[in-house]
Amino acid sequence: MSNFSRIGTANTYDSAIRNIGNRQTALSALQENLTSGKRVVRASDDPTAAANAERAMTRISRIATDQRTLESQRNAIAQAESTLGEVTDVLQRFRELVVSAGNGVHSSAERSSIAVELQGLRDQVFTLANTKDTNGLPLFGALASALAPFVGPQAGTPDYNFQGLPGQSASNEVAIPFTLDGDAAFMHDPTRDRVFNVNVSNSVDGLISADRTLTTSAITVTNSATVKATADAAAAVAAPNNVPYPSYAIAFTAVDSTTVPGTTTATYSITETPSVTPLGAPAPFANVTVSFTTGSTFDITGIPGMSLTVKGTPKVNDTITVDSSASVFSVLDDAIKNIRGAPNNNGAAQAVSQALNNIDIGMERISAARGQAGDLLNRADRITANQENRSIQLEADRSRAEDLDMVQGISDFNNQQTGYQAALQTYAKVQQLSLFNFIG
Repeated sequence: MSNFSRIGTANTYDSAIRNIGNRQTALSALQENLTSGKRVVRASDDPTAAANAERAMTRISRIATDQRTLESQRNAIAQAESTLGEVTDVLQRFRELVVSAGNGVHSSAERSSIAVELQGLRDQVFTLANTKDTNGLPLFGALASALAPFVGPQAGTPDYNFQGLPGQSASNEVAIPFTLDGDAAFMHDPTRDRVFNVNVSNSVDGLISADRTLTTSAITVTNSATVKATADAAAAVAAPNNVPYPSYAIAFTAVDSTTVPGTTTATYSITETPSVTPLGAPAPFANVTVSFTTGSTFDITGIPGMSLTVKGTPKVNDTITVDSSASVFSVLDDAIKNIRGAPNNNGAAQAVSQALNNIDIGMERISAARGQAGDLLNRADRITANQENRSIQLEADRSRAEDLDMVQGISDFNNQQTGYQAALQTYAKVQQLSLFNFIG
C-alpha cells in the first residue's frame, strides 16, 4: 500500500511569509547593531554583558568626577605655589633694601625713606599670605576655614595670629589638599625656627646717645628643650594675655674699663617678662659680672636655652632686649621699626644684621612650603596618569562587553541580507506558480 500526504498551498504560503519575516527581523537587528556600533543594544540582548558594561561606565564616570575635583585642587595648589614665588621675590627685594639701609653714608632721613618703601613691601607680603583661590577659600588656610588666616598687627603679644588650624591634610589615591599650611610657611616657632630680634637701646636718661657702638650677634639656641620649657611655662602663666613666649631685657648696671688696663668688667642683670621659672631651666641672672678684653666680644649666656655675643664696650644704662618673632610679618615690622628708629650707623648696623638673619630664616620656611606645593603638584600629575590608565582599562572592559566587532558585524549583515533577498526572490517565483499555467 502507498501512503499519500497532502500539503496545502496555504501552509506553504504561511511558512514562506514567516521565514521572510524572521529574516527581515534579524536583518533589522544587525543593521541596528551596525548603526550603533554595539553588540548589546538592550539589556535583554545579553544581561551579563550589559551588567559588566554598566559597571565599567559607572567607574569611568566616577573617575571623571574625581579628575574634575583634582583639577580644581591642582589649580589651587598651583596658585599657592605661584603666590609663594611672589612672596619670595618681594622678600628678596625687601632684603636688598635692608642691606642698602646699612650703608654708612645714609642719614636718618634717608633711612626713613627706605623704611617707607619697606612698609609697602611688607604690606604686599601680608596681602599675598591672605590670598584666596577662585572659590574664595584661603590658599594658606591649613585645616581650618578662616576667611583671613593671618591677623595683625595687634597691640598684644604675639603681634600676629594664625586663625586657621595648623597642619596639612594628607593626599589620597585620587585627591590632593586644596590649601597649604600657612602656619608652617609664615609663622615662627622659637624652638624650630630660632627667630629672635635683638635690639640695642643706646640712651642715657631717655636721650639718644650717638657715641654708643654696642652691637650683638643673632641669638644662638644652645638647648631647644630649655627654650621649649620656657615657652610652655610662659604660655601657662600669661594665657589671659595670649603671650606664648617671654621676652628678655639685659641691662648693664656697671662698667669698669680703668681698674685693669686693657680689660673691661661689666655687670648686667637679665629680666624676664612675664616672669616664669620653667622646669629644668635656670632662673634669669641678676648682677652678673663678666670680664673681657676691651673692644673685643663677650658672651651672654644667662637667657634660658640661648646665648648671644656682644661686640663693643657697653656703658651704664645700655639695654639689650630679646624678643621672639612670631611670624615673617613680625620680622619685617621689626626691621622697618629698627631701621627707621636707628639713632646712628651703629644702630642701623644692628637692625640690618638682625633683619637679614631673620629674613633668611623666613625665606627658608617659605621655600620649604613652596617645595611642598611642588610635591603636591607632582602627586597630582601621577594621580592623573594613573586615572587615565584606569579609564583606558575600564573602557576596554566596556568595549569587550557591549561593542560590536565591525568586521564580524558587516559579514553577518551581508550574509543575512543575501539570505533575505534569496527568500524574497524564491517566494516571488513560487507565488507565480498556478495550475492555470498548465491547462492548455
